[in-house]
Amino acid sequence: MKSLWLRAPLLAAMAGMLALPFSLAAHAAGAADPDKVLRYVFVAAETGFDPAIGRDLYSAKVVQSVFEALYTYDYLARPAKLIPLTADGMPEVTDEGKTYTIRLKKGITFYPDAAFNGKKRELTMADYVYSYRRLFDPKLASPHTWLFEGKIVGLDALAAEAKKTGKFDYDSKIAGFEILDPYTLRIHLTQPDFNLGMILAHEPTSAVAREVIEKYRDGAGQVMANPVGTGPYHLTEWVRSSRMVLEASPDYRGSIWDFKAGSDPEDQAIVAKLKGKRMPQIGRVEIAVMIEDQSRLLAFQNDEVDLFELQGPLAPQLLSGGKLKPEFAKKGYQLSRIVDPESSYYYWNMQDPVLGGFEKHKIALRRAIAMAHNVDEEIRLVWNGEAIALQYPIPPGVVGHDPAYRSSIQFDPAAANGLLDKFGYKKGGDGYRNLPNGKPFTIRYSARNDSNGQQQAEMWKKTYNSIAIRMDGDVRPFPDLLKAEKTCQLQTRTSPWIADYPDGDNFMQLYYGPNTGQNNNGCAKIPAYDELYRASQKLPDGPERDLIYHKMTRIMEIYSAQRMGYARYRNMVSQPRVIGYKKHPILHAEWMYFDIEKRK
Repeated sequence: MKSLWLRAPLLAAMAGMLALPFSLAAHAAGAADPDKVLRYVFVAAETGFDPAIGRDLYSAKVVQSVFEALYTYDYLARPAKLIPLTADGMPEVTDEGKTYTIRLKKGITFYPDAAFNGKKRELTMADYVYSYRRLFDPKLASPHTWLFEGKIVGLDALAAEAKKTGKFDYDSKIAGFEILDPYTLRIHLTQPDFNLGMILAHEPTSAVAREVIEKYRDGAGQVMANPVGTGPYHLTEWVRSSRMVLEASPDYRGSIWDFKAGSDPEDQAIVAKLKGKRMPQIGRVEIAVMIEDQSRLLAFQNDEVDLFELQGPLAPQLLSGGKLKPEFAKKGYQLSRIVDPESSYYYWNMQDPVLGGFEKHKIALRRAIAMAHNVDEEIRLVWNGEAIALQYPIPPGVVGHDPAYRSSIQFDPAAANGLLDKFGYKKGGDGYRNLPNGKPFTIRYSARNDSNGQQQAEMWKKTYNSIAIRMDGDVRPFPDLLKAEKTCQLQTRTSPWIADYPDGDNFMQLYYGPNTGQNNNGCAKIPAYDELYRASQKLPDGPERDLIYHKMTRIMEIYSAQRMGYARYRNMVSQPRVIGYKKHPILHAEWMYFDIEKRK
C-alpha cells in the first residue's frame, strides 16, 4: 500500500461541509499571554516576508504566522486533513470540478497599520483576488505563478497582455474570479483541478492588503520587510539574517483548541493538555538564526532555546535508535520525529554550456556523475543516518509515492568511468578528464555556507575524484543560493524541496520546463516530460496518473538532468516547558497550536 498524508476523493470531501476541528471564539482578543515566550532557532537565514515572493522554509514560518490563507491543515490528523482557516467551510464544488464557490468568515481584520490610517480593516474576498493576481504580475516575477498557471479562466491572458503593455491591470474583470459579494468568491477553472483546496492552503495564496502593498512596495513591487496580515502574530523586530520577534496580535479572533485524537497515545496526551484552551497561548516568539550546528545545541542545553531542529550532524549527541538517549529523556527533553515529505535531489543545470544540453556526450556526462555518487554514504557521513534514500521523485508520505519503484540510475563508479571513456572524456597529463574536444573543464558544486554544506561539498569532491573530474566548491549564504538558482546561474547543487501540499504534483512540477525561474532549479526543458506533466494535470490521484508519473520519471532518468537523493528525518527537540507540540508534515509554524509554561 502507498503511504499517504492526504488521499482523495478530494472533490467529494470538499463538496460536503466538514466539521471544524476547532471553533472560533467570537471575542478571543488578548488570549495570548505576553509572558509565555517561545525561543526558536532557524538553521538558515530568511529572505523576506512577501507571500508572493518568499520561497524558503524559514521565511515561510513567519509568513504563516502573520498572514492567512483560506484553508489550513488539522494539527493532529494524519494523513493531513484540509480544514477551513478564514473560509467559512469547505468549498462547494460544481460543474464536474471546474467551479469552486468559497465563503469567507465575516469580521476578520488586518492588523492596524499606517496603510489603514492606523486602524484595522476588514478582510474581504477582494483581498484574496488581489493577492492571487499579484502572482501573475510580470513586474513582480513571483516564483509561485505555477500555482494558478493555465488554471484560472482569463488570468493567463491578463498576464500576457501585461507583458506586452508593461502594465498589469489589477482592476480589470477576470471571468475566473467572480466575486458574488464581499464574502463570497466563485472560482472558474479551465479544467478540473483536484489540488485546488491544498493550493488555497499554501502560504503564497495568503491575503495581503492592496493598501499595504502600495504603501511599502519597492521598485520591483515587493514588500519583504513590512508584513501586515490577518494572522495571529505580527512582526515587531527584524534584524536580517539574525533575529526576528513575533508578538501575538491583541485583536486576533482566536480559537478554542478542539482537535481530535485517534489511537495514538501521544495525540491523546496532547488533547488532554490542550483541549478547551483559547489559542494562541504563546504571546511572543523570539527567533534566532544560528547557522552552526554546535551553537544551536549548546544554546538548547543552556536553556536559551525552547524548540529547535536537531539535524543529522547533531543527532548522535542526543539520539540513539531514533529516540532520545536516557540521560536526556530524564531531563524532560521532548522529541517529535517524522520523515519529512521531502525530496533532496541533485540537479545539473541544463542551460550550462558544459553540463547542459541533449547531445549524447552531455547526457553521458550527467549520467556518469549521477552513477558515481554514493547516496547511502552521504546519508551515513553527512546526515549520520538521519535520512532515507529515494528512488522516486515523490517521497514517502505524499500522494503518488511508489515504494516499489527502482531507479535505473544506481551507484556504479566503474560503469560511470566506462561511460566517460566511451564518449571521449579522456584523461590528460594531470590525471583529470578533458572535454571531448580536448579542453579542460571544472564542475562548480554550490552549497550552503554551514557545516552541512561543507560536508556535502567534500562528499561531492570525492565523487568527482572517483571519475577524474575537477570540482570546485562554492559555498554561499542560503539566500544568495536561492537568488542565483532562480536565474539558472548555478551549475549543480543538492536541492531540498519540502512539500507545499501533500500531493505528487507538488514534486513533479519541480522538473516542468515552464517552471524554470520558479521551482525548476535545474532549468530543464524536456518536451516529452512537459507534455506528460500537462496530461497529469487533468487527472485525479489514481492508477492512470501514477502511470504517467512513472513515464515522466523514466524520461528524467534517460536525460539525467537530476538524480533523486534522500528524504531527511526531522527531529524537533523541545524543553520540558513546551506543552503539546507535534511536528506537522505540512504546516511550517505550529506555535499557534501548542502552549508553553512561563519561565521562572
